[in-house]
Amino acid sequence: MSAAMTARESQLAIEGLAPQMDRFARLLVTKGVAVRPGQELVVSAPIEGADLVRRVVAAGYAAGAGHVTVIWADDALMRLEYENVDIEYFKKTPSWKVEQMNSLAEQGACFLMLDGSDPSALKGIDPAKPAAARSARNADCDIWRAGLDFGRNAWCIAGVPVRAWARQVFPDLGEDEALYRLWLAILDVSRASGEDPMGAWETHNASFEKNKRFLNGNHFDALRYRSSNGTDLTIGMNDRHIWEGGAGKTVDGNVFFPNIPTEEVFTTPDRMRVDGTVHSALPLVHNGSVVRDFWFAFEGGKVVDYDAVQGKDVLTHILETDEGARRLGEVALISKNTPIRQSGLIFYSTLYDENASCHLALGKGFPDCYEGGEEMGVDELLEHGVNHSNTHVDFMIGADDLDIVGIAADGTETPVFVNGQWAWE
Repeated sequence: MSAAMTARESQLAIEGLAPQMDRFARLLVTKGVAVRPGQELVVSAPIEGADLVRRVVAAGYAAGAGHVTVIWADDALMRLEYENVDIEYFKKTPSWKVEQMNSLAEQGACFLMLDGSDPSALKGIDPAKPAAARSARNADCDIWRAGLDFGRNAWCIAGVPVRAWARQVFPDLGEDEALYRLWLAILDVSRASGEDPMGAWETHNASFEKNKRFLNGNHFDALRYRSSNGTDLTIGMNDRHIWEGGAGKTVDGNVFFPNIPTEEVFTTPDRMRVDGTVHSALPLVHNGSVVRDFWFAFEGGKVVDYDAVQGKDVLTHILETDEGARRLGEVALISKNTPIRQSGLIFYSTLYDENASCHLALGKGFPDCYEGGEEMGVDELLEHGVNHSNTHVDFMIGADDLDIVGIAADGTETPVFVNGQWAWE
């Protein structure tokens, strides 16, 4: 075992990562949100991530952004608000916030969301409050939400280390060294630790194409999941479903990466055709609360029973968001042979942990994963099996021994995953 780093050594090591951080910032701006000349770039980030934010803003202007707006967040302030403000306040988004987000989206901005927070920031807080705030934001900021969902605005979620998060991921290290190690991990799994991250992402994106060709070519009627932890679930597919993954594209043709990192290919299942039981493979961190060892039972597409060793109340508030929160909006396939899974780390962040494991999502489906869906309204999408909700919550189910079988309309079965990896790996 190597000797622990001192605070000074850790700080110097982080400073030594400056060239990589600059390349990471350029990657997020030019490949992540793919900012265009004259375009508004909106960056949301924790105040502790100010150093990376400054690098991103500089990269944004260097890439030709017309203006950069930064929206700050802080775990401590968020907790104080939830501790001291009545729940009724959170059921409606303040009008100034609605105007801010909707007007930025209307003007064609791209949105970069730098995610970095304490996974336990809201421990002990009534989960109904953040659940209400999230639901209200998605409903009230409807132009912004639709801009992301229907391909009108490019967007990207990426990570920025903060100390409380680093302590959770590396509990046996001192705080300064943990922060350094988290920086290394984020740069590595984001394919930004080398000399040419943008080239690495072009190569990575090509790897998605093979998997999408296989899935779209077979056009399975259903997928059956089984693993030794008790998962036995069959998910029906929509008649015109499309598998996506890697780069996304706005309706006017701008190519961007919604998640950095990303390892998934995904689609939207038939909201009415999900039956069986599925067990989690990794913890779920939702609105600052951690849920462990949980399961859902589905009948006719709807969650009819559920439990958790820790955090069942969080699941309850997710499921009570609205009618659509009890149905699936996403099916995502990810091999266990990915940098995130191979790192052996649990990041306690959905952005990273969802890319270590096959996952499902309760809530809103993706219109762009249904042929012609981007031209349909909510009611028409529902008629075609695409779920609608004011929430979208990913949870990880990719056990190491997970087997997935694709079932064709004539009943023919084709192995898709064997022991947690693509059948051809």
